[in-house]
Amino acid sequence: VQLQAFGGGLVQAGGSLALSCTVSGGAFKDYVMAWFRQAPGSEREFVAAISWTGVQAEYVDSVKGRFAISRDNARNTVTLQMNSLKPEDTAVYYCAADGYSSHVSKTRQRYDYWGKGTLVTVSS
Repeated sequence: VQLQAFGGGLVQAGGSLALSCTVSGGAFKDYVMAWFRQAPGSEREFVAAISWTGVQAEYVDSVKGRFAISRDNARNTVTLQMNSLKPEDTAVYYCAADGYSSHVSKTRQRYDYWGKGTLVTVSS
């Protein structure tokens, strides 16, 4: 199973970016999908996750109301729309897939497959 994330870049505070992650080699429609991020000097933290059907979504409190996760099972793609970006959102963003559970989780260890990450830099 391979995950490839793209869409990162440099944006000013208050701006928007959309990250996408494409999954190949597996049964995407059966995976819970998530985004994590890791800022310099910090541990990797949960950002958002979405269930198989897209009905259930979870977010870390710091991005609620600003970020939205969605998925397109026909295109094996999960997207993280990020609005009202803040300098503290600066991090490498990773997409991840949970191939064995049916419930959304915020726990990093639950995710089996990871992409290489894409850098998001928000300038003040």
